Amino acid sequence: MNITRDEIRNVAIIAHVDHGKTTLVDKLLKQSGIFRDNQAVQERVMDSGDIEKERGITILSKNTAVNYNDTKINIIDTPGHADFGGEVERVLKMVNGVILLVDAFEGPMPQTRFVLQKALALNLKVVVCINKVDRPNARPEEVVDEVLELLMDLGANDDQLDAPFLYASARDGWCTWELEDERKDMTPLFDAIIKYIPAPQGDPEAGTQMLISTIDYNEYVGRIGIGKIDNGSLKLNQEVLLMNHHDPEKKQKVKISKMYVYDGLKKTEVSSASIGELVAISGIPDIHIGDTICDVNDPQPIPFQKIEDPTISMNFMVNDSPLAGTEGEYVTSRHIRERLFRELNTDVSLRVEETDSADCFKVSGRGELHLSVLIETMRREGFEFAVSKAEVIYKEDERGRKLEPMELAYIDVPDEYSGSVIQALSERKGELQGMSAGNAGVTRLEFTIPSRGLIGFRGNFMTMTKGTGILNTIFDGYAPYKGDISFRKTGSLIAFETGTSVAYGLFSAQQRGSLFIGAGEKVYAGMIIGTSAKPEDIELNVCKTKHLTNTRTSSSDEALTLTPPIRLSLEQSIEYIDADELLEVTPESLRIRKRILDSRLRKRSDLSKKSK
Repeated sequence: MNITRDEIRNVAIIAHVDHGKTTLVDKLLKQSGIFRDNQAVQERVMDSGDIEKERGITILSKNTAVNYNDTKINIIDTPGHADFGGEVERVLKMVNGVILLVDAFEGPMPQTRFVLQKALALNLKVVVCINKVDRPNARPEEVVDEVLELLMDLGANDDQLDAPFLYASARDGWCTWELEDERKDMTPLFDAIIKYIPAPQGDPEAGTQMLISTIDYNEYVGRIGIGKIDNGSLKLNQEVLLMNHHDPEKKQKVKISKMYVYDGLKKTEVSSASIGELVAISGIPDIHIGDTICDVNDPQPIPFQKIEDPTISMNFMVNDSPLAGTEGEYVTSRHIRERLFRELNTDVSLRVEETDSADCFKVSGRGELHLSVLIETMRREGFEFAVSKAEVIYKEDERGRKLEPMELAYIDVPDEYSGSVIQALSERKGELQGMSAGNAGVTRLEFTIPSRGLIGFRGNFMTMTKGTGILNTIFDGYAPYKGDISFRKTGSLIAFETGTSVAYGLFSAQQRGSLFIGAGEKVYAGMIIGTSAKPEDIELNVCKTKHLTNTRTSSSDEALTLTPPIRLSLEQSIEYIDADELLEVTPESLRIRKRILDSRLRKRSDLSKKSK
């Protein structure tokens, strides 16, 4: 017998990146009385990771709960980047409806379409919130029409098309039903959640069913499985079966040793929970995303939606440079292997494969950002390793044709840069699908482009548009191979010997291109110290000091003027490296190097490639 839990609402906030999801959750928490009046609260309190705070993005979905008029509202803050789409896909299984947040200036963007499509496919009820209506150039009425068009494009049913629309400024903490209404607080959004998001339903008398949609990890209690109880109930010390719909072999008897529900930003320990509640359970070491907690006497695992496959891969390998082991704490293949496989516990979109070499692992993800966040996390934990150039993952169709992943790219650039952006993307096998004039002298371009055409493009794009362009991409399936792409137009400046860089050597080197290093830095033969002005690589000795004579002293070096070096970020380094190069990653440094350090062996390898 199905019952409805009217006192509970489970809702996810979905949106394109930077449309204000996390800020909105902050204000809902604040109004619900989670924080004391005098409590100092940081902005975007849900973005708890260091990298999330620094980059201003959400990487992992977060659970919280607020109480409003005797109703408990479980809220899930989801990522907006396409690279973390796997996170969004799985958490939608825990909710009965979504708040779709759309920027009042930008309107629906690529990720808006992606997350909305997933929500509609699961038949979830949608509440649309037009955010940032107080920003300059906001166009809320037009954006409402664009969202309705998008709902129709995605095949929304009549009930979903009848979605309520609200207007908000999450930053200023208010929401209204109509634009001209008095702007006070978030009450209209709370009321919309209660009115339009269905309450969870289930059979309390049936056997226990709870799908694990997210895994948290805590060094004290280990893995924590999070999910919604669909049927039955859960009690402390209850014996249950751990099963997986897609893995019939998995049947493991386990005991519920600890159970929590969400209360604001905290987890509260409970002894029992019933249908519709979002629950976290610990004490089961072998629990994975997609597993179902089932009744021992009536085990019925729940199907789990397929997470889309990775489209890009990199090799993570043991660092074998002359400076290996001098800066990192965890440097062996065993350390790297354990850490990569541990990441699979919480990241369903990632794949890790062992290769022919025990020192090298193939890691595949949803995009460069996805993999660069993993690299940055590992280096902060004290790991030292090397990574190869990012490469796309190809497939073959039934006729044996080579297929490659494609992206839809939506680009907003000031009118004067649109010509150069179109030319640059066309060179990378991009095809212009649409071009429209936006507000305030901005042109919107829509391209289909191979995923590999975007590797290394973002840095060039920001330079090309003087930091004013906006580039958003989303995976668009596989298509026949589009032909070879010529990537880097310039060669590298390569250190000729091992030592410490000096001003005299660098002064000569900077006349050949742009340097990545300054004076007094450790270098080794085969390390890339800059980018050449010419297409070919140039080897240089930057450790070379001036020969001293009676008339030439070392102090005259001080008169040499060095151009400040270009310091590449992790993303820029990943974008820069070519197929015959590696990026050496340590907690302290990022060094680009040739895969083959010895110059004679390198030349021999180049000759043998050309002769083939």
